[in-house]
This record gives sequence, C-alpha cells and structure tokens, in this order.
Amino acid sequence: MEALNQAMSDFSGFAWGLHLLILLIGGGLYLLIRSKFLSFRYLGHALNVLRGKYDNPNDPGEISHFQALSTALASTIGMGNIAGVALAISVGGPGAMFWMWISAIVGMSTKFFTSTLAVLYRGKDSEGKIQGGPMYFIVEGLGKNWKPLAVMFSVFGMMGALPVVNVNQLKQAINDIVLIPNGVDVSLKTNLIIAGILVVVTTIVIVGGLNRISKIASKMVPSMVALYFILVLVILGLHIEEVPKYFMLIFTDAFSANFYEGDAFLGGVLGGLILLGIRRGAFSNEAGIGTAPMAHGAAKTDEPVREGLVAMLGPAIDTLIVCTLTALAILVTGVWESTADNGVTLTASAFDSAMPGYGKYLLMICVFVFSVSSLFSYSYYGTKCMSFIFGVKRQKWYNVFYIGSIIIASTTDFDAMINFIDGVFAFMAIPTMIATLILAPKVLEASKTYFTKLKNKNDL
Repeated sequence: MEALNQAMSDFSGFAWGLHLLILLIGGGLYLLIRSKFLSFRYLGHALNVLRGKYDNPNDPGEISHFQALSTALASTIGMGNIAGVALAISVGGPGAMFWMWISAIVGMSTKFFTSTLAVLYRGKDSEGKIQGGPMYFIVEGLGKNWKPLAVMFSVFGMMGALPVVNVNQLKQAINDIVLIPNGVDVSLKTNLIIAGILVVVTTIVIVGGLNRISKIASKMVPSMVALYFILVLVILGLHIEEVPKYFMLIFTDAFSANFYEGDAFLGGVLGGLILLGIRRGAFSNEAGIGTAPMAHGAAKTDEPVREGLVAMLGPAIDTLIVCTLTALAILVTGVWESTADNGVTLTASAFDSAMPGYGKYLLMICVFVFSVSSLFSYSYYGTKCMSFIFGVKRQKWYNVFYIGSIIIASTTDFDAMINFIDGVFAFMAIPTMIATLILAPKVLEASKTYFTKLKNKNDL
C-alpha cells in the first residue's frame, strides 16, 4: 500500500506542474478578459435560462437546462465540497480557500466557453445520436487531424470518471460516523459490504441511462444542497462571533501561508499553497477539466451560448457557496487545529462539535446523497468517453469496469485515490483547455450574435 501511495503521489506531482497552472488559471484569465467579464455581466440572464424561461421541448438534445446543470452539479457537489475542502484546510490552512475561490472565479468563464463549445460543435456517436463534450468539439471544431487530442481526453476521461474518491470517502464516513461509534469492528468485510450495497444501487440507476440519471439528480441535488446549507448556517450561527475573524484569516493567510504543511512549489510555501488551492478547486468544480461539458452538451437547446451561461453557474454554486460554507464550519469550530482528522472525518468533527449527538448523522445523510448522485453522473461521463473511442455497443463494458472500481476504492487508502484522480484530471484538462483556447473566437462570435438578437427582442 505504501508503494501504491508513493506511485500515485509521484504521478499527481508530475501532472500538476507549472504548465497546468498556466493552462488552467492563465488560460481562464485570458478567456475572462477576452469575453469582457461576460460570466458576471449576464448572471441574471443565466438564471432566467436556468428556470426554464427559454425552454423549447422541440430543440435538439436530451435533457433540460436545469437537468443538465443538476447532472453536472451531481458530480461536483459532493466529496470535493466536503472531503476536498477539509483536505485543503488540513494541509494548507485557511488560505487554501482563497485560492479555491480564485479557481472558481476564473472557472466560471472557463465553464462558459467549454460548455458553449459542447453545444456549438456537437458530434454524432457510432449510432448517429447527437453528443457533446470536449472529444466532440475537438474533432468537430478543429478537424479530424486533432482527433489524437480527443482520444487523449477520452482515455483519461474513462479513468477520471471512476468514482474512487467518492466511494472511498463515503466508506470512511460510514465507518467513522456510524459503525465505529456504535461498537462495530471495521474490517475488510464491512468495507466490502458497503461496496456491495453501492454496486447494487448504482447498477440499477446507470442501466437507465442519462434520462434516469438526470431526473434523479435534479431531485436529489437541490434538496441536499438546501439541507447542507441549513446545517452549516446553524453551525455558523452558533459561532457567529468567530465568523468575521476566520473569514478575514482566509484572505490574510492566502499570502502568508502560515499554516501550510505541504511541499514547496516554485521555490516557496506560498507557491505550494496556491497550487494546493487550485488543485482542490479543480477537484471541486472541475472547471477546465471537461466533465461538465459532456452533461451540458446533451441539453435541449439550439442556442449554444444559452447552455454556456447555465454551465457557468456551476463553479459559483459549487465553490463560492458550498465550499465556503464547509470551510467556515471547519474553521469556526476549531477542529482543524484541535484534531488530526482529515477528509470527510474532519468535516464530521466540525458538525459533531457544533451539534453534538446528531450533527454528524445529518452530515452523513448529505454525504450519502452527494456521493451516490456523483456515482450516477460519473458513470455517464465514462460511458461517453468509452463510446467515442470504441463505439456505443461497447460502452456497456465500461460499466463493468466502473462497478469494479467501487470495490477497489472501498479497500484502498484515501491518499492514493485522491492523488490518482488529481493526476488524471490534469491530463483531461490539457486537451480540453488547448482546444478551448484555440476555439475561443468562435464562442465570442456566437455570443455577439446571441446577445444582439436578445437585445433586439428586448429580452435583456
């Protein structure tokens, strides 16, 4: 296990170098400036699109704008917000949250461009069905000569879609919150029983395809976000006098890195803190990675810009709101300094500290729903990557591989799993961002046409 952990750590460290920081953050800033901060200027219009004001059931696609965003959020709102934030703070301290914010602000623009492209350059799978996603907009937008880049995305996409972190942390949450406190001996057997239950639930849902996944996600995700939101507000209310202090500490520590305990980057601990925040932000909101465009590319719309506007709400909801709430709950309760807990267990300690006896069980409900909804969405992403390379008829074999990974993740260390996904996400981001930056002028041209048309209709 130690050898595996070291191998995954080396893999993640190799993937997350200066090149990726420049590509994700530098590329995102370029898109933000080129679009003249479009992702912020049209937030109101994006919300109108999301609530169905412009829905047309006759438009091409499979699911509504709301279902597309719910499906995308089902994969991002989950362990990235609960375990990922806890990991960031346990390693980097409060300042890590600031750099997660930066990744989200920049990521809103990135999500707008990538998801607009997913609809603008939809392709067809081996059965002639319309599909969207980085692999399709690479081939359709850049031409057949760029297909190796699309294949690269799909290969790493199949690995990145594996639910190893979600399953691992759900298993840890069940063990630490439910089983161990009630005197149950945790062993390989209990971990395999948890994995077996998840296998059955996941199989039933993913066999139903995207429509079943999106319908379940659109019902599960909003209600759990609301419950999680209320629980964290209760914690913050109980420690209201501490909130301003720690909110300001997020800003000051972002540039002093007084609590950072990780490896240096670019010659110093501040560089390491920045890289940590960007990595955890990417794991949380997945902006620039390329997963969300696969869901948004299936939306019912003939206006690519419209779906891009809906997609850009993802990082705002996921990181700026949900991750911030988690971070403040961990900080104000003091568990980040008083315990050696990590991942989901650290967040559970914060809930138990503020609401003894029942807080951690309410968190357990959120963790379970977030994790299970993520399992559904990621299976869809993986099968899309598989079908792009090998054809739709062979995509069922991915589900077998996917189900098997649930068993592996339930019996493997958290560090190995998070480093594996970090590394794979990095290699997914490379083709996604390269193609997006090259095709950015096409998005700007489509945006100009779209907003001119709206203004003429007096809809803006």
